[in-house]
Amino acid sequence: MEFSPEMKYVLDSIWLLISGFLVMWMAAGFAMVESGLTQSKNTVTILTKNLIVYALAGLAFWLVGYNLMYAKGTDFAGSGLALDGMSNTSHSLMADFFFQVVFVATAASIVSGAVAERMKFWAFVVFSIVLSAVIYPLQGHWSWGGTGLGGVITGFTDFAGSTVVHSVGGWAALAGVLMLGPRAGKYLPGGGVRPIPGSNLPMATLGGFILWLGWFGFNGGSQLAMGSKTDVDAIALVVVNTNMAASAGGVVAMILTQLLYRRVDLSMVINGVLAGLVAITAGPNYSSVAVAVLIGALGGVLVVVAVPLFDKLKIDDPVGALSVHLVGGIWGTLAVGIFNPNVPFFTQLKGVVVIGAFVFFTSLAVWALIRVTMGLRVGEEEEMEGLDMHEFGMEAYPEFRSSSRPH
Repeated sequence: MEFSPEMKYVLDSIWLLISGFLVMWMAAGFAMVESGLTQSKNTVTILTKNLIVYALAGLAFWLVGYNLMYAKGTDFAGSGLALDGMSNTSHSLMADFFFQVVFVATAASIVSGAVAERMKFWAFVVFSIVLSAVIYPLQGHWSWGGTGLGGVITGFTDFAGSTVVHSVGGWAALAGVLMLGPRAGKYLPGGGVRPIPGSNLPMATLGGFILWLGWFGFNGGSQLAMGSKTDVDAIALVVVNTNMAASAGGVVAMILTQLLYRRVDLSMVINGVLAGLVAITAGPNYSSVAVAVLIGALGGVLVVVAVPLFDKLKIDDPVGALSVHLVGGIWGTLAVGIFNPNVPFFTQLKGVVVIGAFVFFTSLAVWALIRVTMGLRVGEEEEMEGLDMHEFGMEAYPEFRSSSRPH
């Protein structure tokens, strides 16, 4: 069965829009996970960052980023007209733009959790604009925009963004965390680690489910078409593989935490699910279900190993974003070269290294510039009492104010 070109255009465009709606909903998932895994005194800050970063990413990508990533001499921001040089014109270019916007917003959201509880709000805002307008689109142009960085990473394969989105957010976050330093009191003088429990695990769990749902649009929408039986079959395979990898990541994290700590760690299970999702994102379109389960399971293993490893290195990541998105993204990208016989492993490794180096060092420079101009970190008193009251003058749960806190 074949549709007319007009009907295919309609179906492909509708699929991109619906998928974009699901990915946009992931912004709520990030907000819930991050606020649930951090302290309640910083909840307003977390929620504001996740809300505003979506808005900022869209505007920055519209004004600058989309043209850097895809266009060839056209002015999308100024005209709102169709772009020249697009690789796929079987769907509405406005639908394509919307779908790409929610991806860049995802990359920016990853940074928020890793730098939580000690960064100035406006410093985060400035970096998010630069990431969305310049850093993300430039590396995206090499991988998805068609240039292959002048042949350096030609053949690099990343179906929906294990590297292009998730590791990019992770590398940018790592640079910020290193520049920012750990939260006060997180690492003890003798080398110990002081746990700082999250304030709302039901909220974090809800966020995990929202992200899991949104990922069906993230990966399924990256098929970019549903105007044929072949496309629909491909979408179904992608969605099933995405779901099974997430399931495997969560189950493995559950088992490992029981074995290692003699109890199941809910926060680690949530991150195990997310690591499975990140890992399968580079190659959900070619894998058998068994391979997807293996990729997701190893993602779950890596997140359980990486979280304490970062702590040993005194790299403070309150929500495990580096373990999920950076480590999981690297693994998922390399897995394509391991399990897909048509993709050379060295090509995948080269893509990981080139994109990672560019994003990390560019981000490090931007963070350093922000630090010397407007400052990165709040003061010690502000950090101890909470960013919400000092930066926003409000509390997320005012009715539960401690009696010892000044009124």
